[in-house]
Amino acid sequence: MLRRKFYQKMLDWKNADRGSTALLVTGARRVGKSTIVEEFARNEYKSYILIDFSQASKDALRLFEDYRSDLSTFFTYISALYGVKLYNRESVMVFDEVQFFPQAREFVKQLVADGRYDYIETGSLLSIKHNVETILIPSEEQEERMYPLDFEEFLWAFGEENLSKVIKDSFDELNPLPDVLHKKAMRLFREYMLVGGMPQSVNEYVDSRDFARVDRVKRRILSLYRQDAAKFAKGYEMKVMSVFDGIPAQLSRHEKRYRITSLGKNARMRD
Repeated sequence: MLRRKFYQKMLDWKNADRGSTALLVTGARRVGKSTIVEEFARNEYKSYILIDFSQASKDALRLFEDYRSDLSTFFTYISALYGVKLYNRESVMVFDEVQFFPQAREFVKQLVADGRYDYIETGSLLSIKHNVETILIPSEEQEERMYPLDFEEFLWAFGEENLSKVIKDSFDELNPLPDVLHKKAMRLFREYMLVGGMPQSVNEYVDSRDFARVDRVKRRILSLYRQDAAKFAKGYEMKVMSVFDGIPAQLSRHEKRYRITSLGKNARMRD
């Protein structure tokens, strides 16, 4: 299991809010939201129920629809359905991929007000903004965005906590690293630039040290991103794909802005 800084953010929310808000974890696909949320629920609570709305049964969804006005019955039935005992202020309910069932997100307002348990929602960055036209988005949410692994987390994945600390201390104190450590840090940083920060890519590299295998993982993730971009750009699929596919070339330029004209001599931003 990869060590992530986001875990501390979740711990801060739990200790500070004490049930007064639900935590909404957003971020791009495949950054590790579901994994870290379940790890947190397992470690920090006496019990937890995880409902993945991308594949939840109709029976589970029906409970959300039929018992919104009777929370005690709702908790009894959801506990029985998932075979998990819930403990007052010691259990958490995880609504994974909540964008697939916006009614559950709206229900959070009543659940938080009830105060018996904690609630954590996860949603992909693009999808979470859609499918909310017919619901009242609860104000009782604290949204935290999760990102891919940074270089420090990458070092942790390889057991280089000591090197990570030395780099940080040297930076804070404005002291140069010894040459031998500088070379090691730069080698690892170059590997990080090649592997990237997506958890699947990092795990693959930790296991295999094979850049070809890592590249296949990254290409699968990019394929998912392309599918998502097309899904939310109805009528503009070709234009959006052109912009998306042009990102690598844009990143190789020295300019810090996306030049639409590079897509074609007649391309315009307003299109």
